[in-house]
Amino acid sequence: MQRFETGKWDLSCLAKNPNSTQFAQKIQNIEKNVKQFEKIKPSLNPNIQSKKFQNILHSLEEISEKISMVAGYAHLSYAANTQSDEATSLVTKMTKLAADIENRTLFFDLWWKKKIDEKNANRLIKDAGQLANYLQYKRLMAKYSLSEPEERIINTLDVTGISALVKLYDKITNAFEYVVNIDGKKRRLTREELAGLVRSSKPKTREAAYKTLLGKYFDNKGVLGEIYQNIVLNWKDEGIEIRGFSSPISIRNIGNDVNDKTIDSLLDVCRKNASIFQKFFLQKAKLLGLKKLRRYDLYAPVTSKIKEKNYSYDKSVRLVLDSLEKFSPKLDFAKDVFVKKHIDSEIRLGKRDGAFCSTISPKIAPYVLVNFTGKIRDVFTLAHELGHAVHSKAASDKSILVLEAPLPLAETASTFSELLLYDNLSNAISDEEKRLLLAEKIDDLYATILRQAFFTLFETKIHKQISEGTIVDEISKTYLQNLKEQFGSSVSLTEDFSLEWSCIPHFYHTPFYCYAYSFGNLLALSLFQRYKIEGKDFVPIYLRILGAGGSQKPESLLAEYGLDISSGKFWQDGLDYVKNQVKTLASLN
Repeated sequence: MQRFETGKWDLSCLAKNPNSTQFAQKIQNIEKNVKQFEKIKPSLNPNIQSKKFQNILHSLEEISEKISMVAGYAHLSYAANTQSDEATSLVTKMTKLAADIENRTLFFDLWWKKKIDEKNANRLIKDAGQLANYLQYKRLMAKYSLSEPEERIINTLDVTGISALVKLYDKITNAFEYVVNIDGKKRRLTREELAGLVRSSKPKTREAAYKTLLGKYFDNKGVLGEIYQNIVLNWKDEGIEIRGFSSPISIRNIGNDVNDKTIDSLLDVCRKNASIFQKFFLQKAKLLGLKKLRRYDLYAPVTSKIKEKNYSYDKSVRLVLDSLEKFSPKLDFAKDVFVKKHIDSEIRLGKRDGAFCSTISPKIAPYVLVNFTGKIRDVFTLAHELGHAVHSKAASDKSILVLEAPLPLAETASTFSELLLYDNLSNAISDEEKRLLLAEKIDDLYATILRQAFFTLFETKIHKQISEGTIVDEISKTYLQNLKEQFGSSVSLTEDFSLEWSCIPHFYHTPFYCYAYSFGNLLALSLFQRYKIEGKDFVPIYLRILGAGGSQKPESLLAEYGLDISSGKFWQDGLDYVKNQVKTLASLN
């Protein structure tokens, strides 16, 4: 029987040595493909034959796949060691290459968006199969597109502009070392290890962990604040002033191929339901024997009667794979991530914090990064990222152009996989362990639904504030007010949390990304409840939703299965499930 052990991933199926002649040959082949693609420019006309148009799309797919391989290798190498000068240099080189290719193939994108009439566009879309929505989406984006020279300038400047700012943020923050005093002893920890301490059963340890984390960001607030403000201004200048989007969040919504109304409805319902979690925090304070939770206590374990379990990596992997296979044997392709050594699971200095799943090509098993410490949350993180991998594999018959689901749908399979794991675990543990697990689950529902929605509400406010001119301390005041609205009177806040916004990489990497977690979690809760009612009859429906990848607009895809995501009632149903979980926890006491 195979034993699963933590380790580094194997990137050899992407590239073996970036300094080798073989790697240089890959770049030359891409260059050859792009030169060939450029030759089609004179032949583009509205009356182009469908077959010829399909061949052009296939050429674009081939170029996309080849650049994804070399760029993917660079970005994964950098994630594995953000302090490597060689990896940093390769990322810059590949980012420039990708920008150059985008510039040189841009003529086709702009021709399709702006230079072909509606009748001929519809004729070509009709024969496009799985790429139909992709082509329709491109037409939708036409109103936000610029001329070819302007698009080229933006693509070129982004490499040393916003991309460089994000890389600088990562370079600075991933180099942080945290020295924390625990029980009179100084310990030097990574951020992942420090994050584990905020779930300690000891109040002083939790407080020390947060103060150490926030203190490091406070010491660097000047440069981190300057980076953030420039990222926000870049977002506004390009998106609103130059392209003409209606608002900062609308840039992300349209990029996600989702309607503003849908996201407005989601955020409004989350905001109105903050009291569900406030009641949970008041209940949790009683379970901990406290008058009121401090913000330092938010993720404290609810019981000290049993020691928190440590899970071996081998057991964790088996628990997750078993949960997926119980739902459907078709999900056993999650094993590919381990069989092909496409997972980086060990903790080491310089490695990127957090976790992610990266799909390079529909022909290659996805790559997963986690930082495994053996806690129960790490088992759920593993389930989450393997859920992403399952989503990609389910859609592996799709073109690379529509393989990835839009961001809001992209969080569905990951959350659903966590729910399957929770269901699997809760059937085999004692009531005391179940109480601990359920409390952690509600902690996680807060972190991935309400917290993410309020992150987005903060961003909508702060993007406006920065565009009008502000300073770092004012950003922090706005963030603290956001926390006060989330928690009401259920949690005691201290001023040090006002700078927490600078610790959130998504604000820097991908503005307005965070609502995708709220969306995906509430959608997954809805799907999971249908599964509990319909049983195995639901499995093919779920697999068809995943199998669509990014080939359909979220609203239209889910409407096929009776889900109206523009309705407040839909989102309320998911939050009612959370409300029932809070009641269930109360009944276990």
